Amino acid sequence: MGVRTVKSGEVSLAVYEQGDPADPTVLLVHGYPDNHTMWDGVAARLAERFHVVSYDVRGAGASSRPREVSQYALSHLADDMLAVADAVSPSAPVHVVAHDWGSIQAWHAVTEPHSRFASFTSISGPCLDHIGYWTRKRLSRPTLGNLRQVLKQQLHSWYILAFHVPVLAALAWRLGVGKQIARIEGLSRVPAKADGIDGMKLYRANIFQRTGAPEQRRTEVPVQVIMPTRDRYMMPALLEDLQQWAPRLWKRKVIGKHWVAAQRPAVIARMAEEFIAHVLGEPVTRGLQRAQAPDSFEHRLVVITGAGSGIGRATALEFAAQGADVIVTDIDLSTAAETASLIGPSASAYQLDVTDESAVRRLADTVALDHGVPDVVVNNAGIGVAGPFMDTSPKDWQRVVDVNLLGVVHGCQAFGELMIEAGEGGHIVNIASAAAYTPSHVLPAYSTTKAAVLMLSECLRAEMVPHGIGVSAICPGLIDTSITRTTTFVGVSADEQQSLRDRSAKAYRRRNFPPSRVATAIVGAVKENRAVVPVTVEAKAGLLGSRLAPGIMRRLARIGVSQ
Repeated sequence: MGVRTVKSGEVSLAVYEQGDPADPTVLLVHGYPDNHTMWDGVAARLAERFHVVSYDVRGAGASSRPREVSQYALSHLADDMLAVADAVSPSAPVHVVAHDWGSIQAWHAVTEPHSRFASFTSISGPCLDHIGYWTRKRLSRPTLGNLRQVLKQQLHSWYILAFHVPVLAALAWRLGVGKQIARIEGLSRVPAKADGIDGMKLYRANIFQRTGAPEQRRTEVPVQVIMPTRDRYMMPALLEDLQQWAPRLWKRKVIGKHWVAAQRPAVIARMAEEFIAHVLGEPVTRGLQRAQAPDSFEHRLVVITGAGSGIGRATALEFAAQGADVIVTDIDLSTAAETASLIGPSASAYQLDVTDESAVRRLADTVALDHGVPDVVVNNAGIGVAGPFMDTSPKDWQRVVDVNLLGVVHGCQAFGELMIEAGEGGHIVNIASAAAYTPSHVLPAYSTTKAAVLMLSECLRAEMVPHGIGVSAICPGLIDTSITRTTTFVGVSADEQQSLRDRSAKAYRRRNFPPSRVATAIVGAVKENRAVVPVTVEAKAGLLGSRLAPGIMRRLARIGVSQ
């Protein structure tokens, strides 16, 4: 790592460089109460492709620490950024990636009329002038919703007033408030006391001055805003009006806390690289496409198993109709291809046996490489087994468990790992059944596996909350699909089995509840992040009965059993 000193007026700034200076320059600007080391993980990854520069802002690390509060005004901080940019990349504009107060000062810099910045990625740091207008707009129309937004942000920003208290604020830092910040936020490095004390001048020099008398600060620089989902200090609502100030805008969420750049450097480096590469002329990634349509299924990637027919096919068609790209899988490649052909170029077909764990993982890797990390995974593949428990052979049990339960397990693990690593959330849908909570003497094997899928989904839902991944269990009920024509009826002859299949298929046709209505329920479950979704009337009644009258459900399970 190269180290140099850059002068900005009377201030000396400690500047650190990695990578090839001939590559495009990425300028990393830290926030409060940090120094340049906050970017170490991100910088090391970006340096493989870019000339990466970080520096200690005035009042932090090895840079100068002016005594006067006025020396920390945003105009001086913006001049510092320009001085560093001119020193490290005199002939080409730089790409800025900034966090917290680094973003606040970067907003001030990129909204000035010059061409030193090629792109700006902002993490958890708004423009103070924009906040001023954001607040005024809501107070001028004091609806309950607007007032709630303003009050909620004020509560999130309680520390700003604390930092204006003379003596006590500095005393808190000397007594160890930095350790508490590190503990609460899960930081591996405790902020330096000197950085915490001197950095409070940033607040005193700018907060009320800028928000109280805001300027109209616009920029034509491409802006990517990354919003951590568990940020304690900045609400997502602050971004609602941002398009008017930055028309070339991409808004992305990342699963993490305020210091996500230090805690998940690989995720932040990937997002920054995707954006910078696109600004430099490379094709847009799926993640950036999603960022411009954050509230729809447009450009989302959905993987569906068992999508060659029935509920799987209907679900593929429904997600495609909502604008998603669909990966259609089935053990029968020809039926998967048929489903994909019904959708068109936004669908791709793959053969997949969900009982083969290694095959599922290979497919997950292929999908990630060729299409990106899925946003939604629907574990739909399943088979039917009917007949008395005593007639169900170990081979029958192994087959139904392999497909109905372990097939779901394999999909959840392989694709769930990709979602967790990507850090942008997602949703897993597991197709259970009303049989999961409706006991029946004719479906012991099938009901057991579907009950296991239901409980797996409930447990996984709790585990996935910190990763921003929702999990839904769908319990369809009596649906007219091909599963009735392929169900294995145990303990009967081949002729009797075909007769039972025909009778079951006829009964389900009479019920006349199409797979398309289940598909609608699946899409709704993803939108609303619902945990358990019974679809048909009988599925809803069965769920209610299992909770309120389990004894009656047990008696109903005996219907047809000879006494």
